[in-house]
Formats: sequence, C-alpha cells, structure tokens
Amino acid sequence: MIKNIGFIGAGVMGKSMIRNLMKKGFQVTVYSRTKSKAEDIIAEGAIWRDSAAECAKGQDVIITIVGFPKDVEETYFGEKGIIANSKDNAILIDMTTSSPKLAAKIYDEAKAAGKSALDAPVSGGDSGAKAGTLSIMVGGDKDIFEQAMPVFEAMGTNIIYEGAAGCGQHTKMANQIALTGCIAGVCEAITYAEKTGLDIQTMLDSISAGAAGSWQMSNMAPRMLKGDFDPGFFIKHYIKDMNIATEEGREAGADLSISEAVLAIYKDLEAKGLGDLGTQALLKHYLDV
Repeated sequence: MIKNIGFIGAGVMGKSMIRNLMKKGFQVTVYSRTKSKAEDIIAEGAIWRDSAAECAKGQDVIITIVGFPKDVEETYFGEKGIIANSKDNAILIDMTTSSPKLAAKIYDEAKAAGKSALDAPVSGGDSGAKAGTLSIMVGGDKDIFEQAMPVFEAMGTNIIYEGAAGCGQHTKMANQIALTGCIAGVCEAITYAEKTGLDIQTMLDSISAGAAGSWQMSNMAPRMLKGDFDPGFFIKHYIKDMNIATEEGREAGADLSISEAVLAIYKDLEAKGLGDLGTQALLKHYLDV
C-alpha cells in the first residue's frame, strides 16, 4: 500500500498536485530548487528535504515534475539521483513533459536497479492541477500503473494507460500538437473579429457552443480578452515541448507543418522577452495587446 510520496518540483503545477495528494491522506515529502516557493505547502503539512536524493529516500513513490529534459536527467541519474537513492521496489513517476527516449532510459535504469518507472505527463494546466482534474497519460508496465492508480486519482480524473515506457510522453506530444492548432485558431478568430468590427465576446459566445468550441476557447479566450497573460503554462516550456514533438515527428516521418509554423511564432515571442508569459500570450503576435 502506498503511503509515503516524495515529490520533486513545486512549481505552478506541482504545488497544486502536492496539495491534492495531501488531501487524500498521503504523507508528502518535497524538494524544490527554491525553498521559498514551497514555504506555503510546508506550512500546510509537506515535509521538506534539502535535496532530491534526500527526498527520495524511504518513499514508496517518487514523483518528479521539473522544467526541462536536462533537469529530469540531473534528477534521476548519478550518485545523487533518485534511482540510486530510492528504496528497492519504489515506483518512480516522471510527470514532466519530456523526451520519450529519456523516459525509456529511466525505465531501463530503474528496472536494473530493482525499481519501477512510469512516464506520466499531464494536461489540464494550472486550473486542472488545482481542481485535481488533470488528464494523465501513462507509459510503463501496466501492473505498476495499476499499483500507482490511487496516486494518480488524487491528481487527475482522465487517467489512461498508453503502453510501454515512453508512450505516455508520445501521447503528451500528440496532445501538444493538437493544442497548437487550437490556440492559434482561437487567436486568429479573435483577430478576425477585431478587424471586421465584431464584438469579440459576442462572437465567442456564438461559436464556442458549436463545432468550433474547444477547451482553449472556453478557458484561454477569456484570459486573452482580459489581457491576462499570467502563466498557467509558460511559453518557454511549451517551446521545449514542441521542440521535442517536432523532432520526434521528423524522425517518424510525420508532417507537422502547422505545429512548426506556430512553434516559430512562439520562438519569436520568446526572443522578444515573453517566454515567462502563458501560452495564451500567442495573441500578442496578432494584436497589439
């Protein structure tokens, strides 16, 4: 039975996920590079440790949700990594959106060390993390997925086993590819409405309940109209994801021309110093907002 969880990464998503795990009765031990960002969850009952290695020791499950693939590698491998410092039979769950190849490498090295690994990236943004309604896409051994289900159920509602190690990450890449067209479509619809003299909110109310409706239209368009570009998901992290997706797509021979075009726009926004804004700031490419 899983009781003790080590959680590495207390960012925009991680902090809410930690809270939901504690609400379900798990004892959660945490580590983040900046302790000050975790002070509130420590006050709420999370146990602090001064390193990822210390956070991993003695835990039934260790969850990571960090920034970039290089951060994942640093967290998992080497003498100070969680593979080396977790107990036998521990379940290691990387919920970072990262490389499918890296997920397979973690799986192999964990298995060789007598542990299990799942890649379990999420979708749903900061609102889904807070509400505990994340979509969770899981790769790895199915029996380990089933063992970890109570942990996943504390954080999400759409929890699906995708297949072998790396398949969770591949599914998340498909999610990001689909999202790319949706958010660009919302921005272009708003742009068209603005340029043709429509009332933008009336237009959105009219089309969002029909075939054009989407999560991006319902959740991100209201933020765009308010000029709220605070990150539920950073542009810089989305660029990281789409760099992985387009690289994997090229290797597989998939045509991702729309994704590559929108990625180029996001890279231009990052070059202008906007990488710490949320993905809804794509609207800034279209309108002077």
